[in-house]
Amino acid sequence: MLYHLLYPLSKYSIVFNVFRYITFRSIGAFVTALLFVLLAGPPLVKFLKGQSAVELIDEDKPKRHKAKEGTPTMGGLIILFGLLIASLLWNDLTNRPILMMYLTAVWLGVLGFLDDYLKNFLKISKGLLPKYKLWGQIGVGLFLTLAIYFSTNVVDNVTQIQIPFLKNTYLQLGWMFIPIMVIYITGISNAVNLTDGLDGLAAGVMIFSALGLGIMSYLKGNYVIANYLKLEFIPTAGELTVFIAGLIGALIGFLWFNAYPAEVFMGDTGSLTLGGILAVLSILLKEQIFFLIIGFLFIGETLSVIIQRTHFRYTKKKYGTGKRVFLCAPIHHHFEMKGMHESKIVIRFWIVATLLLAIGLSTIKLR
Repeated sequence: MLYHLLYPLSKYSIVFNVFRYITFRSIGAFVTALLFVLLAGPPLVKFLKGQSAVELIDEDKPKRHKAKEGTPTMGGLIILFGLLIASLLWNDLTNRPILMMYLTAVWLGVLGFLDDYLKNFLKISKGLLPKYKLWGQIGVGLFLTLAIYFSTNVVDNVTQIQIPFLKNTYLQLGWMFIPIMVIYITGISNAVNLTDGLDGLAAGVMIFSALGLGIMSYLKGNYVIANYLKLEFIPTAGELTVFIAGLIGALIGFLWFNAYPAEVFMGDTGSLTLGGILAVLSILLKEQIFFLIIGFLFIGETLSVIIQRTHFRYTKKKYGTGKRVFLCAPIHHHFEMKGMHESKIVIRFWIVATLLLAIGLSTIKLR
């Protein structure tokens, strides 16, 4: 909005010319989202407490989590509002990938909100039935994937994915791009949701993942830099940098309230939606494999759940008694059960996320 209102004034004053620069607008989006979340956080927490929209702790979680019962949830609302307000103010709203990001945020945001509302306001313990939640995720994934696949002015050669570490090597998916990307969006959305189990864990790890995508979008959106680094130039990628800056600002602001001991949880409103947003961003940047590297913690958390359930069912069927690989899954709860303090687990996961980001960025010069 500010871009559309003030940039045209550059023909009258050179001062307004700053709105053409991605870096300036990215800083603006970051600060706007951060300040919004910091200011909106306290009244939202107070409102949620007043409405008894608080977390109910599952019996299968570590016993120390019982102390968290009564903490407000649905805090993902301020992340999404902070992100969307910042983007609406600082982004070029004629950019099609940005419009796709709005669709992702709103669709999955409504889906996550319905789940949280049923659980925390109406006290329906199971919330939105898993099959409806899954179909909602598949629905937005299919719609966006088809829009990207058939659009001629969003991303060129979108079915061609660059493989890191290998120069000029691409994976050509063809029409298989559609089902694979639907599974990819749904999977990443759920993977981030599974990671949201400790104070500050999901928000902190997402900051590093978003930072990686933000760096990549800036590089790919700048023709000179992209050409020098032998990256594919994507003209629409620059605006995604502004969007991602707003996302990082909103996540840092939320971490102020979500750090141990958490004053509020993001709930499915946040985790499901933000996972989908990261997945769609990586598709629009044609950096799915890069994202799987920098976001491998999300994959690891999901794999721990799959391994746990598969092994338990197999041993129960074969021996009559189910056996577990981990003390509890996702794996962050395993470390809790082993006696590690929550804060230490979260900080160590952040350190691993930093390492994964460094590995991912190192692939830029190896292409």
